[in-house]
Amino acid sequence: MYQVNTNYLKLPGSYLFSTIAKKVAAFQEKNPDKEIIRLGIGDVTQPLPKVVIDALHKAVDEQADAKTFKGYSPDLGYQFLRDAIAKHDFKDRGCDIASDEIFVSDGAKSDSGNIQELFSEDNVIAVTDPVYPVYVDSNVMAGRCGNYDPNTGMWDRVVYMPSTAENGFVPELPEKTPDIIYLCLPNNPTGTTLKKAELQKWVDYANQKGSIIIFDAAYEHYISSPDVPHSIYECEGAKNCCIEIRSFSKTAGFTGLRLGYTVVPKSLKSGDASLHDMWARRHGTKFNGAPYIVQRAGEAIFSEEGQKEIDELVGYYMENARIIREGLSSAGFTCFGGKDAPYIWMKTPDNMSSWEFFDYLLEKINVVGTPGSGFGPSGEGYFRLTAFGTHENTKKAIERFKTL
Repeated sequence: MYQVNTNYLKLPGSYLFSTIAKKVAAFQEKNPDKEIIRLGIGDVTQPLPKVVIDALHKAVDEQADAKTFKGYSPDLGYQFLRDAIAKHDFKDRGCDIASDEIFVSDGAKSDSGNIQELFSEDNVIAVTDPVYPVYVDSNVMAGRCGNYDPNTGMWDRVVYMPSTAENGFVPELPEKTPDIIYLCLPNNPTGTTLKKAELQKWVDYANQKGSIIIFDAAYEHYISSPDVPHSIYECEGAKNCCIEIRSFSKTAGFTGLRLGYTVVPKSLKSGDASLHDMWARRHGTKFNGAPYIVQRAGEAIFSEEGQKEIDELVGYYMENARIIREGLSSAGFTCFGGKDAPYIWMKTPDNMSSWEFFDYLLEKINVVGTPGSGFGPSGEGYFRLTAFGTHENTKKAIERFKTL
C-alpha cells in the first residue's frame, strides 16, 4: 500500500480563506436576499490598466502568426521582462540586482510555498506573529515545524516573533537563532512597515547569525512614506542573506492573470552550495514558465503610461483604506495600518474572539472580514479588513459598522 506525506495530516482544519468561503456560502444560501460586502480576501475589484489590456491584445495577435508565435517561455522568464524588472524595481532604487538573478513565476504565493524546498528539513523557521499563513503551512507540509499545540495555536519548532500593539506591531530580533526568517513588509495582515535603519538591523542579524531572510515585498507599491524601503536590497549586505519575492497581483491587478517573481542573488550561498543555481534547477524542473502574453502584460506596467496607471490603481485602493481607517475610528473602533499598506488591522470590541466577531459582522451587517486568529496566536482579538473593494461597497460597509 502506498504511503502519504503525513505532514499534511498535521495541519489543523482547512486553509483560512477556504474556511471563510464556506461560512459565507452557507450564510448566503440561508439568506439569499442579503447583500454581502466582502472585505476579507485581498482580491482586487478594479479592471486591469489599459496598457495591460493593450499589451495582452497585441501579444494574443502575435500567437496567430507563425513568425511571432511563442511556446514554452525561458526558465527564468523572458529577457524583456527581467530587464524591465531589474531596471525599474532595483537599479532605479540603487539596488545592484542583475536580470539573471530574477526568476519570473506565476505569483508570489506559489514562490512563497515553493522556496522552502531549497532548505533542509532540520531548519528552524521564524515568523512574525500574526503572519500570512502560507509561510507556516508550506513549511509544515515539508516536515519542518514539529507538532501543533491546539491550546496555544503554535508549532513547537517554529520561532514566533509577536507583533502586537505593545511593540507597535514591530517584532524584536529573536533570541533563539532561526535558520530561515520570514518578513512581509508592508505586513500582511497588520499593515506595518519598517524604516530603512530598522530593516538594516534584520539584515545585519541574519548575516551575523548565518540565517537567511525570505522577504515578501508583495505590497511595496503601496508605500508612500519616503523613509520606508521598497526592497530589502536597499540595505547593505542583503544580497548575502536575503531572497525577495514580488507580485504583480496587488500592484497591477493581476490576481487573475498570475505573475510574480523571486530574486535569488548569485552571492547567496550555504557553504559551496549556490541557492541561485539550486532555484534555477528547481524552476527548470518543476515550472514551464508564465505565459508569454502575461509576461508582455507585465512588461507594459513599466512604461511611463503603465506607471501612471498603476499609481492611479493603487491610489484608488488606498483611498478605500483611508475611508475604512477614518470611518472605523470615528465609530469608536481601534484600528491600525492602512497608511502604507492596503490592510486595516482592527481590535475586536467587547473582548470578542476574532471568529465571534466574524460571525457577528456577517449576521448583523452582512460584512465579511478575516479573523485575526487565522494569522497566528497574536492575531486573536483582532480582525483584518482589506481596501480592495469598490468605493461604493467600502463606504456602504463603513455606514453599516456605524450602526453596531
